[in-house]
Amino acid sequence: MTTHNPDNERIKRRYFAYLKEAKRHSESTVDAVAKALARFEADTAGIKGRPRDFKAFHFEQAIAFKKHLAEQKAQRSGEHLSKATMHATLAHVKRFFHWLAGQPGYKSRLQYSDADYFNLSEKDVRVATARRGQVGPTVEQVKHVIALMPAENVIQRRDRALIAFTLLTGARDSAIASMKLKHVNLVAGCVEQDAREVKTKFSKTFTTYFFPVGDEIRQIVAEWVGFLREEMLWGNDDPLFPATRIALGDSRQFEAVGLERAHWSGAARIRTIFRDAFASAGLPYFNPHSFRNTLVRLGQAVCQTPEEFKAWSQNLGHDKVLTTFLSYGEVESPRQGEIIRALAAPPVTVQPNVSELAKAFLQEVRNAGVGFSSQ
Repeated sequence: MTTHNPDNERIKRRYFAYLKEAKRHSESTVDAVAKALARFEADTAGIKGRPRDFKAFHFEQAIAFKKHLAEQKAQRSGEHLSKATMHATLAHVKRFFHWLAGQPGYKSRLQYSDADYFNLSEKDVRVATARRGQVGPTVEQVKHVIALMPAENVIQRRDRALIAFTLLTGARDSAIASMKLKHVNLVAGCVEQDAREVKTKFSKTFTTYFFPVGDEIRQIVAEWVGFLREEMLWGNDDPLFPATRIALGDSRQFEAVGLERAHWSGAARIRTIFRDAFASAGLPYFNPHSFRNTLVRLGQAVCQTPEEFKAWSQNLGHDKVLTTFLSYGEVESPRQGEIIRALAAPPVTVQPNVSELAKAFLQEVRNAGVGFSSQ
């Protein structure tokens, strides 16, 4: 029994090529679109399970699809789909039909306005797109986890160094999985995130200098790099955090026996290492990306000038400080309360340094390009 529509498949392939080649979207984005369209087709399938032709689309199908999405439950949690998931799914399908309305063979069948029926209500959109506080562990919690991690064999040493390196650099897990030994410069105290070889976000190339999170954290990373170079005799192009080598053990079962001289295929194993480490320490799970929130909070505490925070922001790979503030820089609720309570206290009068104020004023005037006459 045919469970797909050939005409639909052909036009979807064209759309996916358009997204990838013309709109320059990543494979993961295209996959998300494909999943959303598959959901819509499954919802509109006929009795025999064959999806209806897109040419037969009617706005009532969009309305029914929204209702069915609201009733569906997630496979993992068993709970109803979140507003954010619904919003993303419907947005993908809406953009597809808006594009489809301009394609040959569909122009006479579809109207651009038909795609608007995939919109959620304004209330639901506000819920789906609401900004929520970013959660991350404290530096002390991460150090506690690292301190409890065993380092008796090479795999345990790798796992401990992996978490230490994430705190030291704030690198994303996909970047870490693809890094090579040559990207780490222990002398300069930095990591070259070269997009030609490292899977950075938006394929951006930048340098990350080690964050000031403690000498013991930096030492763990340095010892790991030294171990790979001096004891394992690995070279520049070998992985910084290699995959686990699986072989048939003495018990006639497959087991971990050491390190494979190859990169992980993805970041899934890294997240598993984090999950196990935090669970062993009796703490809730924090994924690798949450460490970036940790580092932003640290930067807010230690940076004293705009220039210092700009450097801190660049170290995270952000071109603009505003990105750091908007994406990671929310003031946590307890700290928010401390600040508000402090503002309620009577102000302390401080005699300003007139000379310093004058210098600051003159500098601002020069920066603004205002000149002074000689009269």
